[in-house]
Amino acid sequence: MPENTPHSPQHRPWENDWNPDTSRAPGTRRLWLAGALAMAAITACVTATAVTGQSREQRATRPAAGASTDSGPGLLSFASPSVSTPAPPKGRTSMASASPATTESPAPTHPADSKPSPAKPPADHGSSSKPTADRRSVRSLNYPDRYWHVVGDYVKLDPADSPSARRAATFELVKGLSDARCYSFATADGDYLRHRTFLLRAEHDDGSRLFEQDATFCPRTSPHTGATMLESVNYPGRFLRHQNFQLRLDPYQNTDLYRADSAFLLVDELA
Repeated sequence: MPENTPHSPQHRPWENDWNPDTSRAPGTRRLWLAGALAMAAITACVTATAVTGQSREQRATRPAAGASTDSGPGLLSFASPSVSTPAPPKGRTSMASASPATTESPAPTHPADSKPSPAKPPADHGSSSKPTADRRSVRSLNYPDRYWHVVGDYVKLDPADSPSARRAATFELVKGLSDARCYSFATADGDYLRHRTFLLRAEHDDGSRLFEQDATFCPRTSPHTGATMLESVNYPGRFLRHQNFQLRLDPYQNTDLYRADSAFLLVDELA
């Protein structure tokens, strides 16, 4: 007897008076659904791109951290770090009971001299006591057996080992020719110590304003107790110091060697 496999009624629509819809092609509904999903995806991508572009433009136009917007449209300025100045030397001067204050001086006129260095320790302010004439010798701090000594026209640092050397190493400390609050050094021959081309030498006073300024030096504090530094009145920032045993005028340097070479002690006259 043959087996008859029963079929559900939906496999035989004609038996239930049901006819398939043949007015559209198979799969049309799926195509419409896929198209709708594709359009939704494209719309989302376009929206995300627009939002991202706007965020980047806002970040690009935002001022950077630390920038100043006060310097004009489209310009950014940044603050520069401050430069620290080395601390000036401390100490006392042995040339007077108190050091004179610094005063403004006319600009130097030596053609061979260079422009004064701006770096210098501040003036040692004190009372306005003025020095009187006093016979002294000037001894080096770091070469205690050597003194200022006139050799020819120049002043050098030499031992005072003879009567003539001791006489050449003795000076009369007087009021400054250019500034009475500072100092000038007169020799036994009536000359004065002055700087020319930054070298210290003994020359006759010609009565000029330039000579008076070149022969005037103001005492400043030294880090070495009992010693003093001598600053040029018309070249502020330059101090007398010895180099190769030659007395010269050099700009202030924040070094131990410079401070030692420019530290001098006034002692009793040798002659």
